[in-house]
Amino acid sequence: MSAGQAVLAFQGVSAAAGSREILRGVTLTLHAGEVLTLAGPNGAGKTTLFRVASRVLRPSGGSVSLLGRPLEAYSRRELARVLAVVPQDATIAFPFRVAEVVLMGRSPHLGTLGFETRADLERASDAMRRAGIESLADRCVLELSGGERQLVLLARALAQDPRVLLLDEPTAHLDLRHRVRVAALVRELVREGRSALVVSHDLGLAARSGDRIALLRGGELHQVGTPREVLTPANMRAIFDVETEILVATDGALQVVPKLS
Repeated sequence: MSAGQAVLAFQGVSAAAGSREILRGVTLTLHAGEVLTLAGPNGAGKTTLFRVASRVLRPSGGSVSLLGRPLEAYSRRELARVLAVVPQDATIAFPFRVAEVVLMGRSPHLGTLGFETRADLERASDAMRRAGIESLADRCVLELSGGERQLVLLARALAQDPRVLLLDEPTAHLDLRHRVRVAALVRELVREGRSALVVSHDLGLAARSGDRIALLRGGELHQVGTPREVLTPANMRAIFDVETEILVATDGALQVVPKLS
């Protein structure tokens, strides 16, 4: 698929939890070879949009297409071969080794008998290397910090070898060095032909690593555009109810600095 073509498209999507409407008519497209960041205050509907995209939640209105096909046309196995989700914090209840958790990403690609091949093992090993967690391979996931677990989940998604990545606050629990590593890795994956939809509250990192930013508030899409188009004091006031300064770093990237009242 050539750059710029629609990979994941939401058309007039609405979603509800019980009687409470969370998303209202969201129309948004993730293009091939793009990092699109979803930003907005807590409760804006960002994670709900992810749940719709991964078919965990059925929309109450509108439609979603993936690689030109209606999302509901995919079997669970087909969907897992194309799309991978990195949740903000997933509970792993059993004492699996890190290498075992990462290898689970190969499940959609296994044959009828469900046995991993040497190629599957190599793919999982490469995913751990790229996520920088080779040294954790034999550790129990229950013994890891929140940041280390987040890297394990990212490595599992890499092992899945998807066309589209959904990342919900992938740097939330990470220190500065690992935040930069994850952002650089996402850019690298996109250069290899994948696309990424990323929820993030780190607008500075989004400005550096993302191609476009979509601002959500109250379940509605406020604006979509490049960081320079979207990251303005007026938008920050409208979306986050805060006064800001927008500074330009030495590398040209924007920094959003809140003003303390």
